[in-house]
Amino acid sequence: MDQGVVVAERVVRANGVDLCVEAFGEPQDTAVLLMQGVGASMLWWEEPFCRSLAGRGRHVIRYDNRDTGRSVTSEPGRPEYTGGDLVADAVGVLDALAVERAQLVGVSAGGAFAQLLALDRPDRVEGLVLITTTAALSLDRELPPPTDEFLRFASGFSVDWEDEASVIEGQVAYARLLAGGVRPFDEAAMRDLVRRDVERATDIAALQNHDQIADDGRERPPLSSIAAPTVVIHGSADPMFPLAHGEALAEEIPGAHLLVLEGAGHGLDRTDWPTVLDAITGQAAGA
Repeated sequence: MDQGVVVAERVVRANGVDLCVEAFGEPQDTAVLLMQGVGASMLWWEEPFCRSLAGRGRHVIRYDNRDTGRSVTSEPGRPEYTGGDLVADAVGVLDALAVERAQLVGVSAGGAFAQLLALDRPDRVEGLVLITTTAALSLDRELPPPTDEFLRFASGFSVDWEDEASVIEGQVAYARLLAGGVRPFDEAAMRDLVRRDVERATDIAALQNHDQIADDGRERPPLSSIAAPTVVIHGSADPMFPLAHGEALAEEIPGAHLLVLEGAGHGLDRTDWPTVLDAITGQAAGA
């Protein structure tokens, strides 16, 4: 880890709301915007990962989505935004940090937001790295549903949002399921991450808003019109979006490269950090 990497967390005004942002590295370096999925704050882009990426000569930016961490929150059960707003928030973050163009690295729903941003504002996108996600727009093919185990868990998932211990237990159990069951699950590390996330949140109960976000209803060109260099990274044991989702996405975006992580589930496992870091830094912008 490069202990000299510059880090600064602050709240910025972006897309008309307050978002908490943290930057690693030097502003003159190539910018990488890390985009998390629903229900995940910036902490899920873990600090050692961000520092390692910054140490490779990147200006790394992570931020809290609305209703996570220290960013703006809506009343639980009443989200005051659409999915399109979350896409526009990413542009707002770049604007607030005076970044003209960035490589977008998105995991899960963050990968879908990155795809939409590449369609909405291709002038702001140097490249895409899409991790354990699916196509943001409908494709002309059938894709497999989540696994039976995932569907059973989701149908019975419930936590007491007024009880931090209940939220932590629920989030850890969900993370265990998402891990896919092939590799060992580091429960201690996950419990520590979830605990810090819960303790840091302005209102942890607002997380449930992400399950109620409406689509913005905008008409967009097909994913096949994305021109940014793209790497699709997908776990072979992803229970939410089985591997066929990553394969279809890579086939849909012209020139996209598919990187399969054997035994990996949904999300970004620490075991895969070196591979993902290589994919991010090895992607030639504009190639």
